Amino acid sequence: MLKTPEFVVDEKGRRTKVIIDIEDYEKLLEALEDIEDIRACDEIKASNEEAIPLEQAIKSATYR
Repeated sequence: MLKTPEFVVDEKGRRTKVIIDIEDYEKLLEALEDIEDIRACDEIKASNEEAIPLEQAIKSATYR
């Protein structure tokens, strides 16, 4: 469960920054990385390119 964040406000009382627990921050980063992976997978599927074996993709990337 996420802990309640603290907010830093400016002279007009507007929130300008947020302070969160480090564990919550790490969970958020992990969730963002998962979302990026899902988006990359969706883009690859949508491209309709022919699939190649992982080993071949690694070799191709190594020689660039």
